[in-house]
Amino acid sequence: VQLVESGGGLVQAGGSLRLSCAASGRTFGRYAMAWLRQAPGKEREFVARTSVSGGSTFYADSVKGRFTISRDDAKNTVYLQMNSLKPEDTAVYYCAADPRGYIAPSAYMYWGQGTQVTVSS
Repeated sequence: VQLVESGGGLVQAGGSLRLSCAASGRTFGRYAMAWLRQAPGKEREFVARTSVSGGSTFYADSVKGRFTISRDDAKNTVYLQMNSLKPEDTAVYYCAADPRGYIAPSAYMYWGQGTQVTVSS
């Protein structure tokens, strides 16, 4: 599986962005998907994940109520809608995939190259 993120950019605090992650292959629907991020000088951290079916989602406390993860299996794409952005959301955002939805997203098998999100104050 190859993953390609897009949609990052520069936005003012309080603004919104929607990230996309397009996956190759015909088995996208069999993968749990997640978004993680890494800020300068910090470790990569979990942001959100969605189950294989999309029926179950989970968020980090820091983004709960502001970010929404969703998937469109017909388009082999997972999205991260980010609203009410804060300067502390500034990071490189990565999408990740794994058929083993029960493992921690940080251990997922497949990763994209990342997309930069910068939130100015």
